[in-house]
Parts: sequence; structure tokens; C-alpha cells
Amino acid sequence: MQVYKKILVTIDCSPVDQAIIQHVTPLAVQNSAQVCLLHVVHAHTLDQRRVLRSQAEACLEKHCETLRAQSVEVNQIIRYGEPDEEIMKEIENGDYDLVTMATHGHKFFGDLLFGSVSRKLKHKITIPLLLLKP
Repeated sequence: MQVYKKILVTIDCSPVDQAIIQHVTPLAVQNSAQVCLLHVVHAHTLDQRRVLRSQAEACLEKHCETLRAQSVEVNQIIRYGEPDEEIMKEIENGDYDLVTMATHGHKFFGDLLFGSVSRKLKHKITIPLLLLKP
């Protein structure tokens, strides 16, 4: 039985990405699901945008290779702007069955200080959200 057909995986190009990729890969294989890797470049200058895009492309390609090695159909998407807003736009337009992301494990005061994309999303989306603490 195919529970998930299309899974959105948010990638922030940090070490926590590996944990979510390791968790999503068997889930995608089991469901014959398509995986879309999304990274949002949050830059303040054109130079910073160029550097971060280049880093994101390399990061996403590495994760795509991991998924393709398991015969998972995978796409990569790069957006620009505020991460929570761009992720919401992708969810609204992408016909996803599941959104997955790794958390950074901020405590209450860290969430207040830095904000939390996962906290914002869990109150706004209507599809399942899988949060994985690495």
C-alpha cells in the first residue's frame, strides 16, 4: 500500500541533513515515492547569494546521488527568501503527501531567539510533518 507518493524534504546544508536523508530513503523506497529536496537560500547580498547557491547545489546533488543509488526518483529545488515562507509556498503548490525536516534541537530560549521554521510550519500546514531530531 502506497501511503506517500510525493515527499518534500527540506535541506539546510548542515550536518543534520544526513539524518533526515537516512530516514526518508527507506520510507521513499517502501512507498515508491518521489522525493523533492528543497533548500532555501537566505542571503542578504548578491555575492552571498552566489556563494550560498553554489554550496546548495553541491549539497543537494550529494543527497540526490544517495537517493538515486536506492532507485528513488528525486528532484531538487532551490528558492530564495525567508525559509518558512518559501517552504510554505512550495507546500501549497507542490501536491505533497508528507513534509520532512531535521530539527536543530534548540531549546525554548533558542527558539525565541532564532525562531523555528518547524514550529511555524507545524501550525500552518495541513499535511503530515515529520520532524526528526538528529
